[in-house]
Amino acid sequence: MSRPLVVDVGRLLRDPGIRLHEQRATPLVALGVLGSVVPADSDVAVDVVIEAMDDRSLVATGEVRAPWTAECSRCLRPIVGSVTAPVRELFESPSASGGEEREATPDDQEIYPLLGDQVDLEPLARDAVLLALPQAPLCAEDCAGLCPVCGADRNEGDCGCDTTVRDERWAALDALKDS
Repeated sequence: MSRPLVVDVGRLLRDPGIRLHEQRATPLVALGVLGSVVPADSDVAVDVVIEAMDDRSLVATGEVRAPWTAECSRCLRPIVGSVTAPVRELFESPSASGGEEREATPDDQEIYPLLGDQVDLEPLARDAVLLALPQAPLCAEDCAGLCPVCGADRNEGDCGCDTTVRDERWAALDALKDS
């Protein structure tokens, strides 16, 4: 099975100070958050520079780009967009702690594994895109949304519905105000 986001970094690990520029693109399945999704047939592009910090750790710096689709959270119209997420992530060999067994720490979740002479950029790309996808996408900043009474799209015009919210607990005071 081909893994297009796996990069051979053996040369970097043997000769720290060398940089490797990688540009890769591939579809990633099941990328979505709260209704914003990356279409399954769309490429997620990874553009990073990988450099060795020592013989057991690397840093990848660059950006991840992906298109997305969603429904406007106010008027439910279909919308499309794209995200560009900057990344600066550490890849470290499991033996970077000196080979000794140690207890896992919360910082370990922020480090991607260095697998021998290879790094897999897919988890980095997946995390970056998921964090960058809009959680409440809008078709326009001034989207008026749908009428809560009749459901008409208020971007196309006023439907004439009374959308005044009344609290029945204050009804007696409203009656005094009206008289």
